[in-house]
Amino acid sequence: MNHPSPNRLLSLGLTAADLAGKPYAAYYMPQMGGLPSHAQSALLTGPVAAPLLPRLSDAPQLLLAQETELENGFGFQEDGTLHVAIRTELPDVTPEMIDFWFGWHSAEPARYKLWHPRAHLHAQWESAESPQQAQSKGRVRYVGRVSFVDEYLGSRLQQVAIGFLPPAALGFDESLLADPQQATVVAARISFASAPLDVGYLVHHVRKIAGGSEMRSRFWLGGSHASVRAGGLRMRVPSQLARRIRAPSIEEGRDLLVHCSQEMSHLARFLPKLYAELYELP
Repeated sequence: MNHPSPNRLLSLGLTAADLAGKPYAAYYMPQMGGLPSHAQSALLTGPVAAPLLPRLSDAPQLLLAQETELENGFGFQEDGTLHVAIRTELPDVTPEMIDFWFGWHSAEPARYKLWHPRAHLHAQWESAESPQQAQSKGRVRYVGRVSFVDEYLGSRLQQVAIGFLPPAALGFDESLLADPQQATVVAARISFASAPLDVGYLVHHVRKIAGGSEMRSRFWLGGSHASVRAGGLRMRVPSQLARRIRAPSIEEGRDLLVHCSQEMSHLARFLPKLYAELYELP
């Protein structure tokens, strides 16, 4: 897996020159809000006991349960997997807007920087979209594509490839997602951008609630979810080896919880207006 722009320039923030002529310039808001109280509480609570952490195979239950055992928190499962969970309220945002955003933001690095001005540097699709994807504003536009991402988690630069999957690939019943005004699921495989290693999965389940939507984000990293790609094949690797190749730490769990909470809360500040104004922008 090779980055489509290996010589890309990486910088935080956007200047007036960067935003000149951009129809979304007004939505660049470098000052971000504070961390929600439930995220702060999860950080203060610290790592959660392994038996309380759901497995990836439990992810489809997010569609059925009003609230799961762990809505906000992080910790290691018995096999070494780092699990992170965080809930975000999205006022005035519909699940349909989230699908639009995931198909829209990787078209230009500047769009990605709108999302988290203090941590996002670059995002780019691996390849051009198909005619079918170009005609869609929903899940079809990003599922099956790979977005290469450069961003900071805490103080550490991360360079990853996000391969978007159909929700059914992780066991979700897509008939429950037929109405994008009611619910959607963003699912993806997380890989290194510069090494043949898949490191985990992410799921963002978004459902309609009074006044907007609720996003329930889940990550499973390392442990049994790490695999090495060799000759185009994926090979499972033992947990100990996976952790040696890419050993998530508790600090990374904290950083990921903070990052996800920040970026999704910030997105809700501008997405409804951006969606209304720029829905037709390729």
